[in-house]
Amino acid sequence: MSYRLGVDVGGTFTDLLLLDEGNGAFWRHKTPSTPHDSSVGILTGVEAICASAGIAPKDVEIFLHGTTVATNAVLEGKGARVGLIVTEGYRQIMQIARSFVPGGLAGWIVWPKPEPLAALEDTFEIKGRMNAQGEEFRPIDDDDIRAALEKVKAQGVEALTVSLMNAYLNGAHEKRVGDLAAEILPGIPISLSHEVLPEMQEYERTLTTVANAAVRPVVGRYVRNLRDKLRGAGMAGKLSLLRSDGGLMSSEKSEEHPVSLLMSGPAGGVTGALWVGKNAGIRNILTLDVGGTSTDVALVENLEARRVRTTEVGHLSVRASALDVKTVGAGGGSIAYVPELTRALRVGPQSAGAVPGPVAYGKGGTQPTVTDANVVLGYLPEALLGGSFKLDREGAKAAVQTIADALGIGLFEAARGIIDIVNENMFGALRMISVQQGYDPRDFALMGFGGAGPLHVNAVARLMGSWPAVSPVSPGVLCALGDATTRMRTETARSFSRLASQTSPADILALLDEMAKQTGGELEAEGLASDEIEIQFEIDVRYAGQAFEVPIEVKRADLDAQGLTGLTDRFDEEHRRLFTFNMDSEHEIVNLRAVAMGKALELPAGKLPEGDGDPSAARIRDHELWMDGRLQPAIIYDRARLRAGDRIAGPAIIVEMDSTTLVESDCLATVDAVGNILINPA
Repeated sequence: MSYRLGVDVGGTFTDLLLLDEGNGAFWRHKTPSTPHDSSVGILTGVEAICASAGIAPKDVEIFLHGTTVATNAVLEGKGARVGLIVTEGYRQIMQIARSFVPGGLAGWIVWPKPEPLAALEDTFEIKGRMNAQGEEFRPIDDDDIRAALEKVKAQGVEALTVSLMNAYLNGAHEKRVGDLAAEILPGIPISLSHEVLPEMQEYERTLTTVANAAVRPVVGRYVRNLRDKLRGAGMAGKLSLLRSDGGLMSSEKSEEHPVSLLMSGPAGGVTGALWVGKNAGIRNILTLDVGGTSTDVALVENLEARRVRTTEVGHLSVRASALDVKTVGAGGGSIAYVPELTRALRVGPQSAGAVPGPVAYGKGGTQPTVTDANVVLGYLPEALLGGSFKLDREGAKAAVQTIADALGIGLFEAARGIIDIVNENMFGALRMISVQQGYDPRDFALMGFGGAGPLHVNAVARLMGSWPAVSPVSPGVLCALGDATTRMRTETARSFSRLASQTSPADILALLDEMAKQTGGELEAEGLASDEIEIQFEIDVRYAGQAFEVPIEVKRADLDAQGLTGLTDRFDEEHRRLFTFNMDSEHEIVNLRAVAMGKALELPAGKLPEGDGDPSAARIRDHELWMDGRLQPAIIYDRARLRAGDRIAGPAIIVEMDSTTLVESDCLATVDAVGNILINPA
């Protein structure tokens, strides 16, 4: 039998899902994360889940992992010290940057410009230059390069970036610098811009390559440490990491190109939601991934997740493909407080995290959190993880009482206020990826997952008007399921920069074929058979004179048959949808992109036994919770005993090993054929 193991490390819990590819059987496990060394929590979980499945770690053929190591290195400013080699005259490229300031007019006064990832004192110029056609305009000089590299070495840098003018057209000069750097700076990882991002726009190319260099030592240490420990535990299978765009890359490739991992963690939930949607027959989905520290939201249209060409982490915005995921500091561990100045309740973005965690976890936490409010209101019963994780309800009450006292209101009103505020924060994030992108949220279902997603999905669906509210199978480990069911992916891009009227389909097709051969070859080198590789193409188009472009997915056959008219017509249609107008300007073809993907895992969801609509066989006990301004009777159900077609009237709570689903009053939950819970207004 062949086993795949998906692992997602969150701020509070590490989620694992073990999959038997032969029959679709799966096992799930959650274990507390170990922020000091994530591999400790991972190994604890691996041993536990393998034991429950009755296998040894050596039986796992593929280990698939979503990680926030690169993200955290950027957010916490713990990236490596980067040396930068640039063309003569361009030493200040990172300091000049782009003249974008967030916020309104006051932003020019109060916004502190972020420190560049490569400092000016670590940036050195070399002679030589390529022209705009990729031809050598001025030769490089080895002695000059060696002198610059010696200065870099004296600075004590931990990683090196080489980004020279017009290198995206011809990387010969960068390659020579890289060769000399390998001699002078042995053991220092070297990132060349024409390999990381072969696209025009010098600042974006340099920034992306510097970001890649900054996280290479951190990610490299993490990946090697994890790989060694897994090998030590007997696991000899292949280790792959989840890319920001929802595909997979080998652990070895991730050490060289970690900039592709900056949104690795949130991407797993979106790929898991795609698998659920495909099996449940739901094609338009808004995802609500609520963890202990943050909430990630994304939009899926017609079972295709929206992708963007920039990855944003904090103030950093790099040119790397990613799923269009927005993150807000709203999770189960988000801390509630009342500032002295305003005396108005606030929730997050500060989080209690895994250590010390919410007060209810009994691990030393003292500040009231969203989880504590859910416990007080009765939305979270007294035990989690199938009864193995006991909650301290009295401690949660005492913590939330401090908020009630500060506001001069009752305990339950204070707890519900915390929940209402965190729901509004999630609502705001969802509007960013739907309404502000030209989508009507009423055309989408809302899928809540992560440890706390099903607790909030009903209330947030009411705010959004997005029905049904979906609690998928195994919602608490859906990110790990996404890691386990996604496929290998790689891409390359080339700048083209020609007016449509001045080029021909043949020119474009020749380049696309060359890029397809390159990306397909990369996956074949990873061990994939050529007949398992699928190639897709994207072309970035804009109106001449615009400073931004819109990516359009194209098929080779369509481009051959319809020419460029079909491409520009589709661009006009998408531009009108996004911005409500079109222009009379000429169309400019900016970038070409080839994406190679491995074979998708065809894993059908298991069917539930048919029920008669009566969920009483799954009833655990009667319960009482606070909703709509009063205490109300409710029923707690065991999700494992529900059958297809069962209907549950709210208020009700449905518990399982990895999550808890809340059905609000005046709502009705129905169990579908594969076990998803679909909540609609009664």
